[in-house]
Amino acid sequence: MGAIGDAITAYAQPLIDETDGSREQVQGALNLAMMCWNIGILPQEKQQSAIDALAEEFGLDDAEFEDFKESMLGPMLLRYKQMFGQSKGSSPEGPPLWEPPLHPNTQQQAIEKPGRYDPCHCNSGKKYKFCCERADRAR
Repeated sequence: MGAIGDAITAYAQPLIDETDGSREQVQGALNLAMMCWNIGILPQEKQQSAIDALAEEFGLDDAEFEDFKESMLGPMLLRYKQMFGQSKGSSPEGPPLWEPPLHPNTQQQAIEKPGRYDPCHCNSGKKYKFCCERADRAR
């Protein structure tokens, strides 16, 4: 799994831990985490309108939706801010708690760069062109 997948999994872990491990419940937890993630990436001024739209979409009455916001949505949005910093357009409170993992062979990449059709230096068994070349060029 890539850095984004690892980040989403780490973000969703509290919801996943509350499931019984069945595919349906884990998928529901991941869907809820992605919904919270998507709200978290919005600028602060747009988050409330996205949250308000959820009440209608889920068909919850006011009391049920307040309970949902307090027990699920609020903690996950706070977790988003703690792990990844503030949403776009707002001031950061500090460094994010999650940092993407470094490529396992970062030092080797700086020393020697393989040819496009050479085996990839990450030992994936793929040719460099089809594996890490694009990520290396972005650095």
